[in-house]
Amino acid sequence: MVTSRTPAPCVTVADVSAYLNSPVLGGTARDHLAVAHDVRDDSRTLRPGDVYVAMRGNNWHGMEFESEAARAGAVVIISDRPSTVLPTVIVNDPREIVGPLCAWFYDTSSNSPRVFGVTGTNGKTSTAHFMDAGLSAAGEMPGLISGARIRGPGCQWVPERTTPEAATLHQTLAHFRRSGVTACAMEVSSHAIAQRRVAGISYRAMAFTNLAPDHLDYHGTMENYYAAKASMFEPECTDLAVINTSDEYGRRLAAAAGAEVWTCGKQDPAADVYADNVVCDATGSTFDVHAPSGNAHVRLHTMGAFQVDNALVALTALVADGIDLDAAADGMSSITAIAGRCQPVHAGQPFTAIVDYMHNTAGQRALLPYLRSLTAGRIIVVAGATGGRDPNKRRALGNYAASHADVVIVTDESPEDEDPTAIRSQVLLGAHRAGRAQVIEEPDRLAAIEHAVAIAQPDDSLVVAGRGSDPIQRYGARTLQFDDHEQLRNAIASSLNGARRRRPGGAPGYGL
Repeated sequence: MVTSRTPAPCVTVADVSAYLNSPVLGGTARDHLAVAHDVRDDSRTLRPGDVYVAMRGNNWHGMEFESEAARAGAVVIISDRPSTVLPTVIVNDPREIVGPLCAWFYDTSSNSPRVFGVTGTNGKTSTAHFMDAGLSAAGEMPGLISGARIRGPGCQWVPERTTPEAATLHQTLAHFRRSGVTACAMEVSSHAIAQRRVAGISYRAMAFTNLAPDHLDYHGTMENYYAAKASMFEPECTDLAVINTSDEYGRRLAAAAGAEVWTCGKQDPAADVYADNVVCDATGSTFDVHAPSGNAHVRLHTMGAFQVDNALVALTALVADGIDLDAAADGMSSITAIAGRCQPVHAGQPFTAIVDYMHNTAGQRALLPYLRSLTAGRIIVVAGATGGRDPNKRRALGNYAASHADVVIVTDESPEDEDPTAIRSQVLLGAHRAGRAQVIEEPDRLAAIEHAVAIAQPDDSLVVAGRGSDPIQRYGARTLQFDDHEQLRNAIASSLNGARRRRPGGAPGYGL
């Protein structure tokens, strides 16, 4: 993450209090004149001079770490309850104000790079990367904020979640501005919208990819899920609303959005930007794109027919901003792989090997039929489900995988705080009900990958699904470094060399 101090105007604790229209409780007059250097909402990252926003999380309240904040040198706490150790500014809902506070503190609301957001159930990461490549080819200095990586001049890291917390977002945008970044592509998750993480950011364009059942453990209903996404397409959030109207929710959103709407779709001349003559094969896809500014022929070197939709959404967002169509298309053609998104593994094997996020049935529907059309042999899928997520989709994940693959190896993804055996049992139940594929249970993810490699034959296709580019596997409080792409590559190399690779760090314990 960005670790350097963020140069800011001389903002004091009293200034923060005045902005929030709430008095400082506790401390001396001298404490109230202390200079605030940064705003942070994670007590583990606090440094001397920081403002600490203490808010309620899923398992604890940030005020439980007030002593740690004091020891770290924080100058004030903003929360919904008073501190006993530091001056406090009381607000009704800390989560509600942290985004606008950071926008004011870092001057990022109107004084930041142009921000191109993308939201939707699937395709956010790929679309953000296509935007990033198109911006670069068009002569912009781009920054990228995605679930796969955050990247800009002098900084690159893998975030813990798709969209970081508000303080990290605004610090990153401020760093981008200081570093000469002119435009930024950003993934925007529904959790981030509902939790106000993206509050205070003014988007040049917000793009919509699609909507399918997911995260219903959090949103409750599809209507709530849609409403969270739709809230970002109003004039107070974005100048431009870029919407994929090939999706049924996209068509609804295009009719309801308050911002200036640009539509896009395949085989749809009624859309503002549309693609036709789409051809997909094992190496990528080609298509013609038609926009108000002209036409272009696009060659994508990323696998997956769904990448045409993602690239088209990205192209539309850039064209709507005035970016040259040909330059943007050339940039997108330069991408050969996106981490964890239909990412091929080439290690000299005679079969196709892919790592894909594919964590919901919409993702399965996008990938597995496409893969079937290209596969002369069998499809082998290593699959599971993540803990702490919607449990109702686990049987469906197993059922769809086993209905469209020949071999399904059910394993652990990241059980989080759940019993991994119980998670696997739900996936297995759905898989067995399909009654089509051979279904195997292997709790150890490395062993599951190795077994898949061992049984793969020439002309087969092997997919390691569910985790994408996430480098960490979580068993309760225990974490393991585990990169699916790296482990699949190593397993293939070991198989070709006639050796078996041992799991790094030892096998996990399965009783939680």
